[in-house]
Amino acid sequence: METTAAITQRSGSNLALAFILLPKERRQGMAALYAFCREVDDVADEDSRPVEERARMLEEWRVDVRKACAGGSPSFPVNRELQLVIQAYGLKFELFDELIRGCEMDLVRHRYETYAELEQYCYRVASVVGLLSIEVFGYTDPGCREYAVHLGKALQFTNILRDVRRDAERGRIYLPAEELRRHGVTDEEILRGVYSERYQRAAEAVAERAHEFYRAARRTLPHADRRSMVAAELMGSVYWRLFQKLEATRFHVFGPEPTRISKPQKIALILRTWFRIHFGAMAPNYGTP
Repeated sequence: METTAAITQRSGSNLALAFILLPKERRQGMAALYAFCREVDDVADEDSRPVEERARMLEEWRVDVRKACAGGSPSFPVNRELQLVIQAYGLKFELFDELIRGCEMDLVRHRYETYAELEQYCYRVASVVGLLSIEVFGYTDPGCREYAVHLGKALQFTNILRDVRRDAERGRIYLPAEELRRHGVTDEEILRGVYSERYQRAAEAVAERAHEFYRAARRTLPHADRRSMVAAELMGSVYWRLFQKLEATRFHVFGPEPTRISKPQKIALILRTWFRIHFGAMAPNYGTP
């Protein structure tokens, strides 16, 4: 069974990348938290297994992490490592439960009718991760919780806009049906990967919601906690750059290659974020007009 550090290193995700700016102890804590998030997400996404089996496995994760939070003896190696982090930073079972509920939504929901429904999903799979993460980062102003909710939704909306083709290949459409209808885009067009001006306008409308969340995160990050939120701010910067690239392509994401941030660009963003935080340029590097 892989350790949490190995799972994090193997993932190569943007979230794991952000840990580089953290002190060692908090970096290790985030590796354990990320490994848990990765494991439950992988269970939900393993389409080769029947839905009933994946639902049972997610329930096993729920029961086991509850033990970790309650001071019991969890069975899963990831949760045994995570238990130390739970104890050190006071992480609550209710948030882990919400995250698993978000993964369970992927088992049974392949469409979202309204923005309200989509935002509930984004809260569970992304904002909750932010709420857990800021406990590990450390903060002084409770306003950081509002910041984490907004930033999580901004990042997840960006993921959704980027991954339309990949999700469609699995029979999933996350873009709100009400927005697609407003612009005359059918599910069949999405599933077949048809790009049109109508799709572009629908994607731009969804993107404006994402932009609102970036602006809200920028507005609600407490000044006193900007330095401690450096890893979250790096995430915001990386995803904002990805969001800008999607805008530049007019959200044409149906080609063979997904929109990505290159490794040199990521390194530049790491250095830029570190420099801005440590040398007094405290305004977030995202959400600008």
